Amino acid sequence: MAAARVMAVTAATNVATSCLLLKRTFSLNQRLHFTGFCFNGERQLAFSSSKRSLFTCTALHKPDVQIKEAGQPETLDYRVFFLDNSGKKVSPWHDIPLHLGDGVFNFVVEIPKDTSAKMEVATDEQFTPIKQDTKKGKLRYYPYNINWNYGLLPQTWEDPSFANHEVEGAFGDNDPVDVVEIGERRGKIGEILKVKPLAALAMIDEGELDWKIVAISLDDPRASLVNDADDVEKHFPGTLTAIRDWFRDYKIPDGKPANKFGLGNKAANKDYALKVITETNESWAKLVKRSIPAGELSLL
Repeated sequence: MAAARVMAVTAATNVATSCLLLKRTFSLNQRLHFTGFCFNGERQLAFSSSKRSLFTCTALHKPDVQIKEAGQPETLDYRVFFLDNSGKKVSPWHDIPLHLGDGVFNFVVEIPKDTSAKMEVATDEQFTPIKQDTKKGKLRYYPYNINWNYGLLPQTWEDPSFANHEVEGAFGDNDPVDVVEIGERRGKIGEILKVKPLAALAMIDEGELDWKIVAISLDDPRASLVNDADDVEKHFPGTLTAIRDWFRDYKIPDGKPANKFGLGNKAANKDYALKVITETNESWAKLVKRSIPAGELSLL
């Protein structure tokens, strides 16, 4: 096996103890109900207020995360693992906090912009490392480069048992929610960026709902100019249409039909994107509490 390579990355974290998707910080003497778990150095119980049925906390005990590559890129054995400062493996799906407060979220890069290898979190493997997707034993590639950084929102899950009646009754695709990050800098596999959501596209892939949250890194020079879908049209003209068309058409060269989009075939605004994030975070919380059968998904 090829020697493993270790690179340090800094997770975008908020060390204040707060609750996912609630717009306030909890007092330590507030009455709380324990319902799940959070990552706080070790996996522990998470807490929720009596007004909500979730939530996990955002505090990471050790905010620095390393990524460790095992195997050679573009091979079946290649994996990108995430480690805390003690060298313990953690899950980019379950252990990186989602919410940082003030409408800012962590985003894990799986596929850097201007690349075509179809990288994804291995949701059925322990610690859910990033790997290259396969089909019939062969590595998968998009037919052309993707033009944006692409990856996932941690601590979200599209529930395959839930029919979304706002999107043609489509069921979730059993994966974390996808993010299309439109900033100018090319990310790295496993990099964790602080992003703000701007819009949402409701892609329907072979009958399954596969949300695409359009977001921008806070480090991008134009981040302060865009706060909603209308701003994207103004400062990144044509980008929302280009994203929709890219994901609509990328399977056509392989002889498959074009993907469809719900919500009138248009991008929904920021508030709707935040609604999607809230709902899929709640679904993830039920998953890790085992209120919903996990099937082959790894919860480690």
